[in-house]
Amino acid sequence: MDGWYVDDRCTNCDVARQFAPDLVDEVDGRSRLRRAPRDPAEERRLHAAAFACPTRSIRTASGRQPDPALDPFPLRLDDGVLICGHNSPHTAGANAYLLRRPSGTAMMIDTPRWSRDLAERYAAAAGPVTDVLLTHRDHVAHGRRYADHYGARLWIHEGDLDAAPDADRVLRGVEPTEIGPGVVAHPLPGHTQGSVLYLADDRYCFSGDSFYWSRTTGDLEVARSVTWYSIEELAASLARTAGRLRFEWVLPGHGDRRRLPADDMARRLRELTERTRLLRPEPIDFTAVRW
Repeated sequence: MDGWYVDDRCTNCDVARQFAPDLVDEVDGRSRLRRAPRDPAEERRLHAAAFACPTRSIRTASGRQPDPALDPFPLRLDDGVLICGHNSPHTAGANAYLLRRPSGTAMMIDTPRWSRDLAERYAAAAGPVTDVLLTHRDHVAHGRRYADHYGARLWIHEGDLDAAPDADRVLRGVEPTEIGPGVVAHPLPGHTQGSVLYLADDRYCFSGDSFYWSRTTGDLEVARSVTWYSIEELAASLARTAGRLRFEWVLPGHGDRRRLPADDMARRLRELTERTRLLRPEPIDFTAVRW
């Protein structure tokens, strides 16, 4: 299908570029189609980008909608994790994930856009969802609807409780809390007062907006220019928590994903902790994020 383009609703959330970095790039603070797909594999990647885009900005000049048969979501990332796609404009386009558990059930980390059809599709792919884990206040949209649809427990930290006052489980303090076999919540105040990182099976790190993989720097980074609560608190949180974490996958809300050997991730997280310790507050500037 030729004639793809990005319309002017693009918010530069980076989601499309994560799924099709060879086809979509960034120019003047928004995504741009570099070229049309050349083969079926590239067409599938571009469709993934289109179905993930929160503003549905990846379009065709003909006006035809992307082919529903090429909607890949939920998309398997690893044996235990699927990415939901269908990112929501009400969470600033945050990624959401499904974590499969050995019991045959699943947990949802943050939420995609709400749709009953999508909710049923996710459960069919991952298993009955028992818990919806919110990483922080920016991502609470649709949490209650997904939790109610599944009969699941909705989790949030007390620091961000005002954003989801009807949560079923409230994390408190800064010490780790086991919320299920192999799944531990690590409070990480900084990006927001109630930011939480969820660690699963010493393999998967759902980092919310606390840190992410940057394609620009080829490393773990914090969104220093989009820290709503305190960059100093984020530095202290990383210093307190980094040594407790062991994982292979970093799976953020915003920013890219990456899998590396656990020892490599541990080294990079220590180095990120040291870099963050040197940062000082700066004005909020979305355009300064190094995707």
